Parts: sequence; structure tokens; C-alpha cells
Amino acid sequence: MTLIRTNNRLYPSVFNQLFNRELVDWTNAGFSAEDTTLPAVNILEDENGIKIEMAAPGLKKEDFKIDLDRNRLTISAEVTSEQGESNERYSRKEFNYRSFRRLFNIPVETINGDRIEAAYKDGILAVTLPKREELKPKPARAIEIQ
Repeated sequence: MTLIRTNNRLYPSVFNQLFNRELVDWTNAGFSAEDTTLPAVNILEDENGIKIEMAAPGLKKEDFKIDLDRNRLTISAEVTSEQGESNERYSRKEFNYRSFRRLFNIPVETINGDRIEAAYKDGILAVTLPKREELKPKPARAIEIQ
């Protein structure tokens, strides 16, 4: 077996172009990172319940819809905007439509569905799912000896 050493300096720009950047520049096509349809989610659990944090900047709290049906929590949003421009020779309108829908299976036997709360602040939607009181850990107590 023979090893052949290649000079990697001959073609570094070709490889860099293929692997270090996108092949298509979507920003010139009218798309941007703001047009993504599935926001990132963090799910945290502690002894009090579950907290779902969803990164959805640029929306208003009125844009969200949250539903609980049996064991399925649905978080969705829909935003429609219209931009227009007119001139003597032409007119142009561009519609922008963004929506998403995320489904979460909730352990209804441990979560108190009547006490679910949601808040939207600084681009983060936080949904709090508290555990049922009877399932929360009880604090330690001292037992008196008779």
C-alpha cells in the first residue's frame, strides 16, 4: 500500500466554499432566519412541574393559541402581514405568512391541567404545567417520640 501525500493548499477555497458556507444565499431570495416555521423549545422538569420555554421572537401574545385536549398540549401561532409598494408603472405586494404548531404529550396523571399558565416576555413563551399536589414531594418532618 502506497501513501500519496496531496497538497491541500491547492484547493482549500473549493472545500471551504462547499463545507463552510451555504451553497444558496437564501437572504436574496426573500427568506431569512425570521421565517423559520418551528421555534426551538426547552423543556424543564422539577419537583413542582414541567416548564416549556419556546423561542418565538417578533410575535405578540395574541398571536399564540394554546390548547389542552386529553393528554396533548398544542402550541400554535399564525402571523400574516402584507407589504406593498406602488409606482406610476407598477405595483407590487408581498405577503408574509408565518405559522407553526407544536404538539406535546402531557402525562395527565401527574399534571394538573386546570392550573396550566402561560406568559410571553422578551420573545420567549413560557408554559408552566404544575404537578398535582398529591404527587409533589412532601417536606421532611420530625416525628416526636412518645
